[in-house]
Amino acid sequence: MSITKEQKKEILDEFGKHETDTGSAEGQIALLTKRVRELTEHAKQHKKDHHSRRGLVMIVSKRKKLMKYLRRKDPKGYVELVKKLKIRG
Repeated sequence: MSITKEQKKEILDEFGKHETDTGSAEGQIALLTKRVRELTEHAKQHKKDHHSRRGLVMIVSKRKKLMKYLRRKDPKGYVELVKKLKIRG
């Protein structure tokens, strides 16, 4: 259910700014998006799992805050990221 090291490295290679980048807003948003998609599938199968649903809401909220920051700091990068990740912006 969690992201493996290889998956995390793959995502950060694609969305990070440089090779050792782990903290940029783009990289964090990409990682959170991966977790949101996994938890959404879990929530569809396990409708009564309210604890995981709460975690999903918290992750979505964190991603939303990071996206708001990115939109304010780098509008072009924000638009590109939204298109790449295929999420609503």
